[in-house]
Amino acid sequence: MQINKVSKKVFLGGLVGYVFLYVPLIILVLYSFNDSRVNVGWVGFTLKWYKVLFSDKELINAAINSLTIAIIASVASVILGTLAGVALHKYKIPLLSVLIMIPVAAPELLVGIALLLFFLLINFTLGITSIILAHTAFCVSFVAIAVRSRMHGMDDSLIDAARDLGASPFKAFFLVLIPTILPGVIAGGLMAFTLSIDDFVITFFTAGVGSTTLPLAIYSMLKMGVTPEVNAVSTMIIIVTLILTTIATRLSPQLFK
Repeated sequence: MQINKVSKKVFLGGLVGYVFLYVPLIILVLYSFNDSRVNVGWVGFTLKWYKVLFSDKELINAAINSLTIAIIASVASVILGTLAGVALHKYKIPLLSVLIMIPVAAPELLVGIALLLFFLLINFTLGITSIILAHTAFCVSFVAIAVRSRMHGMDDSLIDAARDLGASPFKAFFLVLIPTILPGVIAGGLMAFTLSIDDFVITFFTAGVGSTTLPLAIYSMLKMGVTPEVNAVSTMIIIVTLILTTIATRLSPQLFK
């Protein structure tokens, strides 16, 4: 009896939490179809704000910058993160695990400031390249964690068997290990892409003149108030994020348990 009461309280608490998180997002999506320039009340259904969105050259350029940065950063993160994840599983060095976890655990504000100071210290010009390097730096950890999680369920004797059968270390890595951990690699890459394309704080500190990304462009638009166009942009980002997160969850379910 007591267990049932506790279960009901836990369920209600979780329900309240989900309502608090998702109701504002639902309202945002609905108001992106509102036929009113001012988001005060519902006037009527329209698609004109999406037409305005796709005809806005500045936003389109910002979206192209975000996609370019996210693709390059996620590819680089997959390569480096996969190697780091394999090393974490194979060598189990405590210091290496701590170093991998720092970008995940540290507040984005501190990471952004640290990267900005680093770029200034080496006299590196801020721009698209600096944003790519910054995004790669914090996305590598997420890929490494996904790969290491996938390797926990792997039979390590597969690599030894491949080596005994005459495979070189290079062939054993690409023909045996990579196919086995591929779901974790893809899930990590999708997470890296999602984190990169949505990032604002680190991008804000490492962006230069003429390197505006979509989150930075939305922030600039919000200074003039929340318009339906902002809602339309945010809706598109939510859709892309949900699709990528769903794919990542399907590919590596053990990562999200």
